[in-house]
Amino acid sequence: MSGRAAYQHSDGVLGGNHAECIEEVQATELPPAIVELSNEYDRRVGDRDVFLWKWIHTLFDAFTLPCVPSEAWEEVKEAKTVFTMFITVLDDVADRSGDGATFEQARRIPYSPESVDSEAPGVDTEVVEFAAKLWDDVNERLTDAPCYEEHLDVFRFDIRQALNAMEYARVVNDNKDIANMAESRHHGPFNMVMFPYAGMDLMWTPDFDRNELGELRNLLLDLQKMARIGNWVTTWERELFENDYTAGVVVEALDENIITTDDDPENAIAAINEHEVVDQFEEEWERRYREVSARDYGIDSFDADTLVRGMRTVMEFHLGSYGQK
Repeated sequence: MSGRAAYQHSDGVLGGNHAECIEEVQATELPPAIVELSNEYDRRVGDRDVFLWKWIHTLFDAFTLPCVPSEAWEEVKEAKTVFTMFITVLDDVADRSGDGATFEQARRIPYSPESVDSEAPGVDTEVVEFAAKLWDDVNERLTDAPCYEEHLDVFRFDIRQALNAMEYARVVNDNKDIANMAESRHHGPFNMVMFPYAGMDLMWTPDFDRNELGELRNLLLDLQKMARIGNWVTTWERELFENDYTAGVVVEALDENIITTDDDPENAIAAINEHEVVDQFEEEWERRYREVSARDYGIDSFDADTLVRGMRTVMEFHLGSYGQK
């Protein structure tokens, strides 16, 4: 039996009631442990509002694997919210501040914590120590999961994929002339960490048929491309003002010579809007959604259509939270 909350998915075109999405997020009450970590995030990192943690915690109802047992549902959501904090710390270091020294130390935390030097030259010690604390919290939760060992190897690989996507973003922002749409589409979606999220779900799901892992990953590969588009079309303006040129909307505009990296952010935004670049990505999202909805992925362990419909909810929440995360 699934632990999925009663959740209404929109099946219409993009443009639902975004105000309701925001109200739902703002009304979300985070678990006390998450609130405590959020407050510490504000003190030690300071780059994110509590809205982001409420946003993702709410959205896990829409795209957690439907096969997760009901009794594990809240435990899984809480673990994934802490994991999101960990990933966000590293992403902020790599993507927004361009701090290569700090990122290099922080990325070692899940694999070789004994090699991490939080006081190395150029390293933000407080950020690395907080990232380590978050990872320890996640790891402690995961080791209590009934299928932890069964899925650990793949989970660790999937985290490496996400870290590599962050490293690519860091390299692009330090070498903007290498930005291109082909690599953005290849690396960028892994930053959505849908594979690690699913791996965590499976650690709490003894009834999942492991023979369907290949089919599941095929589906996740398609879904995270859609998730990345949702992120791109709702964060690119903020990122331009942060001198971040990794969003697909911006890279497409660079590829098409609509803007240059020397443009003032306000002028670049005006040019991108004039050429309706965002509209192209939203239309692509709709096309991908239709294609994924029509495809049979051969998964019997859960209703794949439920997960696909959840991605529309994710997109609606992306659009509803424009400028707030």
